[in-house]
Amino acid sequence: MFSNECVYLQKLESMNKIYHLGTCSTCQAIIKATAIDKKGFKMQDIKFEKITPAQLEEVKNMAGSYEALFSRRALKYKELGLKNKTLNEKDYRKYILEEYTFLKRPVIIVGDKIFAGSEQKTIAALKKALIK
Repeated sequence: MFSNECVYLQKLESMNKIYHLGTCSTCQAIIKATAIDKKGFKMQDIKFEKITPAQLEEVKNMAGSYEALFSRRALKYKELGLKNKTLNEKDYRKYILEEYTFLKRPVIIVGDKIFAGSEQKTIAALKKALIK
C-alpha cells in the first residue's frame, strides 16, 4: 500500500510544474505574484536545464500545438529572419528544442491545465486555477 501512495504523490508532483527563465524579470514577477515557488511546484530553469523532447511533447499535448508554445518575442526570432518565413509544427518543435528563448515563458502546469506566456488573461486564468 505504501508504494502505491508514493506513486500517487509522485504523479501529483509532476502535475505542478513551471518552466521558466531565472533571469527573466517577467517570469520572476509572475512567480512572486502567484507564490508558485512556495506551493511545491517543480521549477525548471530552462537556461540551465533544457526542456527535453519528452517534456516538450507532454506540454505540446496539453497546449494543443508547438506553435502555442513558441515565442515570437524572442530576439532570435527576428535575428534568424523567422518573421518572414512560414513555419510549421516541425519547425516550431525544432527551434524550441535548439534554443530555450523560443519557448514561450513561463509555461506552468497546474494539474491537467497548462498556462503558457505572460499575457494578462493567461495570468488571470492561472491565478484562478491556483485558488482551487
